[in-house]
Amino acid sequence: MSEPFETAPDPVPTQPVGDPWPAPLVSAAPAAPVDDAPTRPVSYAPAADRRPAWAATEDDAEQAPRPTPEHWFDPASAEAAASGWTRPAPAAAPAGGGNRGGGRLLGLVVAVSLVSATLASAGTYGLLRASGSIDRPAATPAAVQGQTVTASQPAANEQSAITVAAANVSPAIVTITESGASENPNDPFGQIPTTGIGSGVIFDSNGWIVTNKHVVAGSTQLEVALQDGRQFSGTIYGIDTLTDLAIVKVEATGLPTAPIGNSSTAKVGQLAIAIGSPLGTYTNSVTAGIISAFGRTIQVQDGTQINNLIQTDAAINPGNSGGALLDANGDVVGINTAVAQTAEGIGFAIPINIAKPIMEQALAGQKLARPWIGIRYQALTLQIADQEKLPVSTGAWLAPASAGSTSPAVVPDSPAAKAGLKEGDIITAVDGIPITAVSPLDDILTQYTPGTTVALDVLRDGKTITLTVTLGTRPANL
Repeated sequence: MSEPFETAPDPVPTQPVGDPWPAPLVSAAPAAPVDDAPTRPVSYAPAADRRPAWAATEDDAEQAPRPTPEHWFDPASAEAAASGWTRPAPAAAPAGGGNRGGGRLLGLVVAVSLVSATLASAGTYGLLRASGSIDRPAATPAAVQGQTVTASQPAANEQSAITVAAANVSPAIVTITESGASENPNDPFGQIPTTGIGSGVIFDSNGWIVTNKHVVAGSTQLEVALQDGRQFSGTIYGIDTLTDLAIVKVEATGLPTAPIGNSSTAKVGQLAIAIGSPLGTYTNSVTAGIISAFGRTIQVQDGTQINNLIQTDAAINPGNSGGALLDANGDVVGINTAVAQTAEGIGFAIPINIAKPIMEQALAGQKLARPWIGIRYQALTLQIADQEKLPVSTGAWLAPASAGSTSPAVVPDSPAAKAGLKEGDIITAVDGIPITAVSPLDDILTQYTPGTTVALDVLRDGKTITLTVTLGTRPANL
């Protein structure tokens, strides 16, 4: 069988022009005299071979063996040496081959190397292809300008939270309207209800709904529409005397309900999702933003002041009132109630913890009632404390009339007056619960029912005293 890549026989050397072969040397003996005897051939001895090194034969190699190139063969491994394996001796070169044997050996090595490389490449490609490494997309650089880049997907997680919350809670968000609507010729969308339009949140499957007081106040008949198209007549169960909340009842069972969360665990900067029916037309609209702040106080158009609100930049429009403000888990943490008309991205919601007591009273069949002390106060901040030279920067300050108030700090004949509270006092705690910006006085008092006796820590003239007060029922006209 022929060897692959077999080299052709070396050509017969030719005499180069201008470089004759060395002439044969004649014997040094003097020539014999010419006679008639037969001429004998002249003997001669060839000179030492002066051929160039490239023309050396295998016979020459026996006297001066050529070294094997350093990297043609790797040294035997330790395992091979231990097993007694030895490198086979090279085959004898054919006679008269010149450099033919070396050329064949070199060609064989090259051929074997090429075949081995091809097989190894094919095997490596197969392994990489099987593992998916070849088709894998290029990785994003782990560092940019010396700063480590951490792959994260906050946008994708946030989008997923909004989608899930909207799907789970929207069925429990209702649209509340009064009967009747009027045509507005300036309205390009046609018919829009003019009064009593808003939203509500079903918190119990037996037809209990929490909404805003200003959505239903003064109405005699309500229409409640669900996302699935069902409509019910609703009645006002009760109006909250503390804040802008109301409870509406419809005669139905098995209704979808919204999960009620805990507004005290909400944080500034976290995701906020608003669901409602803006303008009464775009029912179950979903908007998203963040919680911007807590403890906000606003004064609405009728002059009512609402305290301890959640501020959010989730879009809230007329008709959203009474709808739900959700956290990233899809739990209700607030009831949307108002929007700043002179600005964009400033909306307000009543914390759900403030709404929980009246929701529980409704489920228990009780009249909606709020505890009442009978004081007018300012929630202290560092700025107010510095301005008024007060010893503390947190608490409920019964500000004197000289501070700009027109009404007394302590209502006559109120529970506060009976307990001995005075103008200028600073209430710092209720039953040991400190009053702070996160836990204001009204928020703490909502945990109690009227008739409960509580202990107040009061700072007066630089000293702390404790007064006990029996909570009354907040009047409806306050």
